[in-house]
Amino acid sequence: MQNQQQRFSFTGTGSEYFRIWIVNLLLTIVTFGIYSAWAKVKRIQYFYRNTWFNGSSFDYHGSPHAILKGRIIAVVLFGIYNVTVKVAPLMGLAIFALILAVMPLLVLKSFQFRLHNTSYRGLRFSFVGTLKAAYVNFILYPALAVVSLTLLSPLAQQRIKRYQHGNSRFGQTSFSFNAGVGGFFKIYFLTVLMTIVAILVVAAGVGFLVTHQSTMPAGNNPQQIMKFVAAAYLVLILLMFFVAPYVVSRTQNLVWNNTYLGPHRFVSALQARKLFWIFLSNIVGIILTLGLFKPFADIRLLRYHVDSMALQTEGDMETFVAEQSQEVSAVGTEVANIFDFDIDF
Repeated sequence: MQNQQQRFSFTGTGSEYFRIWIVNLLLTIVTFGIYSAWAKVKRIQYFYRNTWFNGSSFDYHGSPHAILKGRIIAVVLFGIYNVTVKVAPLMGLAIFALILAVMPLLVLKSFQFRLHNTSYRGLRFSFVGTLKAAYVNFILYPALAVVSLTLLSPLAQQRIKRYQHGNSRFGQTSFSFNAGVGGFFKIYFLTVLMTIVAILVVAAGVGFLVTHQSTMPAGNNPQQIMKFVAAAYLVLILLMFFVAPYVVSRTQNLVWNNTYLGPHRFVSALQARKLFWIFLSNIVGIILTLGLFKPFADIRLLRYHVDSMALQTEGDMETFVAEQSQEVSAVGTEVANIFDFDIDF
């Protein structure tokens, strides 16, 4: 079996997930947020166990206690900062600097926790990135992006994705990432260009009507102008609403089409047009149902993301997975204290 493209698929349904979602929401409210850690595990397990590849689904083994520990750490850190910055601003800045200093460590721990607790056919993933590289990618490059007034944001994004994907493993096989910086700059440039063009077109239309209102029939000018302005802003919102699907689709495609697992290459074929309609219909559904459509919206979006993914395989996947299991059994798995908490970012 050479050079075959095997697709991912998602089998979850909105009605099934709604029951999980509503129970999680109610218990989280009743427990003042404590149950949110258990809710996260149930949510991820449902998503993973309904994500299939080559006849098997993924699984998640994260401990709610570890997630709760991470959330307590986050709440304590930012709680201390929020209180201190109001009482003693200078000390608040010092604490903020301390939070930034430990953030790469927390991100590294989070990556390790999440991949270690993800499995496929009983075989765990892992993350082998170093702490030094974490500081470079999560402090240095974002700082360059800020100093350059976001002009170097694509560089920071590319470096972070390279660190995240390039240091992941499945069994004993490493992932690799070869997307260059140019692809990220292209997405960034086209996004800014589309945004500027959309704003200029709408602003020019409104300006033209306002400056030429004297040519309109008397008495109708204000109403006509207001209707046009409202319509113009609606068009602008829709145009801006299309920018997000464009960025999401192009970024996912760029990242995954340049990610490999050993000799096997991932393939992503998200389309901005389809994402736009999913985003738009999801927003409308959530508004009309006062939020109750949210779990259905999550499933619709996730299904499209997963179903758009595939793996271009080199050789037989059954043999590949079996070899990984044998290598891990021979080498042994080392589970240390680095996997004892997770923090949401």
